[in-house]
Amino acid sequence: MQTLQQSFQVPYTYSIFFTKGLFDPQNNTIRSFFNSFGEAGFQRKALFVIDGGFLAYYPTLEKEIAAYFATLGDAVKLVPDIIVLPGGEAAKNDPALFDKIVEAIDEYGIDRHSFVIGVGGGAILDLVGYAAAVSHRGVKHIRIPTTVLSQNDSGVGVKNGINYQGKKNFLGTFAPPVAVFNDLSFLQSLDDRDWRSGIAEAIKVALIKDKAFFEWIEANAEALAHRNEEVMAYQIHRCAEMHVEHIRSGDPFEFGSSRPLDFGHWAAHKLEYLTDFQIRHGEAVAIGIALDSVYSVKVGRLSHDELQRILNVIQKLGFDLYHPKLAENDKINLRNGLREFREHLGGRLTIMLLDRIGKGVEVHEMDADLIAEAVDYLEGHYSSLLMS
Repeated sequence: MQTLQQSFQVPYTYSIFFTKGLFDPQNNTIRSFFNSFGEAGFQRKALFVIDGGFLAYYPTLEKEIAAYFATLGDAVKLVPDIIVLPGGEAAKNDPALFDKIVEAIDEYGIDRHSFVIGVGGGAILDLVGYAAAVSHRGVKHIRIPTTVLSQNDSGVGVKNGINYQGKKNFLGTFAPPVAVFNDLSFLQSLDDRDWRSGIAEAIKVALIKDKAFFEWIEANAEALAHRNEEVMAYQIHRCAEMHVEHIRSGDPFEFGSSRPLDFGHWAAHKLEYLTDFQIRHGEAVAIGIALDSVYSVKVGRLSHDELQRILNVIQKLGFDLYHPKLAENDKINLRNGLREFREHLGGRLTIMLLDRIGKGVEVHEMDADLIAEAVDYLEGHYSSLLMS
């Protein structure tokens, strides 16, 4: 019998809004979105899931959300309860939190015309997006990121997930949000570590794609580190712009093994686990970027002068370049991290290195001895700083 072949395309469109005072009654950003989105004739509902850490800073948020949605009329109805969950990586490690969201989706009748809205850092958004994506084979979700990291990177992308069996993002989906709302004023809730942490992703994307953006970060490093809001707003917008452009023009659902936006991440993911997530994701990424930049020099790609510029920027922003866990157990843990990253990619290792600032290049092999030398280089750099 003749073989049947199927082929189709599904378009995805979503907007990333930049604003301040998102739930101020005078702010029409969300109101305009709901009035223009979707088909008429359905009773749409909204279920909010909020990061408890953010709510502790912003205790009036639930009342503000309720008051704002009361002005929306029949456009969308807020369900009676707002779910509050602990944020941070712990949110992705506890299956009970996933169950709680799914149970609420069921209890309040959140169907495919309704919305699950996550408010918080990247971990909460990952969890909420995953729960929404697997409920009813996919209900709509909206992201309201509250950290630098999630506003300029994870919150604007298409991936969701939770951790499983000790592996980061082992369970997950590619399910784009229907909208992302970045409120700059929400960043005031961050301590200095979390303010800084997201900037690592800007360094990453600049190093592999845009020399001019790296030079801008280089020139504005002190202003970024000292919480200049105007400078941070530009950094977030440009970084988000580059991330969505990459998703649009590349391999959005990662059918291949190419993961250029994971520059510096293979070591970062392992370092997070080795420190029991005491180190922030962005802090781990900064170290991972430093490690892969040194390795790029070791294999004759990147110049020493450019390496020093990279390391200087990372340090000027307040990041460490090294963590003792990198060298622990004769660096076997780090080698295991590389193996796990290969498995995550489907068996073929693809790592992004640097030919120069603004120019990334993919390789499919890494020399374990040279990785060890790169770790030793960073350890020596770290030790000299301690003695100075």
